[in-house]
Amino acid sequence: MTTIAIQQNKLMEALIQADKEKAIEIITEWAQIHTYKNTLISLFQPVLDKFGDLWYKGEISLAQGYVAGLIAEEVFISASKSGEFSKEDSDNNKIAVIGNAEDDYHGLGRKLLVIFLKMGGWQIYDLGNDVVAKDFVDKAIETGASVIGVSAMMYTTAHNIKKLREEIDARNLTGKIQLAVGGAIFRIRPELCAEVGGDGTVDNALEANELFLKLKEISDRYK
Repeated sequence: MTTIAIQQNKLMEALIQADKEKAIEIITEWAQIHTYKNTLISLFQPVLDKFGDLWYKGEISLAQGYVAGLIAEEVFISASKSGEFSKEDSDNNKIAVIGNAEDDYHGLGRKLLVIFLKMGGWQIYDLGNDVVAKDFVDKAIETGASVIGVSAMMYTTAHNIKKLREEIDARNLTGKIQLAVGGAIFRIRPELCAEVGGDGTVDNALEANELFLKLKEISDRYK
């Protein structure tokens, strides 16, 4: 077993045991040697993908998920302070609004998405959990966002994204505001993206920057 695989297993064990201190220790020690960028991509992202799949299957409790969310937030704060992701990397033209679909409270994947998009120079407006369609679109108009990114863990909450598609279309913003969707259910059922009216999806947060750039290019053609 490779060194990174060993560390991934250790981190997964810490997440399952809801051992915040141990998880932070594993991530921090790896980052000190390999940088936070490498740590997020090779260590944290793969483990959270597996953790999210377990959560979707009902094998992870709300308490475990809550602690994992706290870990993600603390890692983001530490990564931000590391100097690896400077504000100079941000692009005033790359603006996105992010949130969990209405009735969806599984924010772990969304938090990781925000980290990777900020690494890619995006200005992110994170609306949190349980965001209704109107609030998504209002914020996108206010900020000039070209992309709205919506996360949903369950099949039922993913279908609430249809309301957002309808809101965008009803305001004659079709094409101008692109809709990216993601979450565990979309990895399992990729065809769901089209069913709910999404303009694109990816399997994990690591691939999100590329998707958002493609969607921004499409949005720009309508402006």
